[in-house]
Amino acid sequence: MTHQRDIGAGPPDEYVEAEIQRLLAEDPAVAEQGITVVRRERAIVLCGEVESPHRREEILRRVSERFPDVSITSDIGVIRVEAPTEIEQLP
Repeated sequence: MTHQRDIGAGPPDEYVEAEIQRLLAEDPAVAEQGITVVRRERAIVLCGEVESPHRREEILRRVSERFPDVSITSDIGVIRVEAPTEIEQLP
């Protein structure tokens, strides 16, 4: 007999969505206000962009640790930040 992990009593509600959004904005280790939280059926999807793959993984780790019974999906992209190729001269 196989067992599946239950991801909670039902789909995440608006309270879970709000708590995750609060964690993203207020946790000093995360402090991301550009990430949006979207409920989709039985999962939460995190959407937005961050500056590195490491940053994305840290955000997902923090949210998963805080909400272990909620299925979290990432739609977080990485912004490619490159050093300027020319020196900016101010007048």
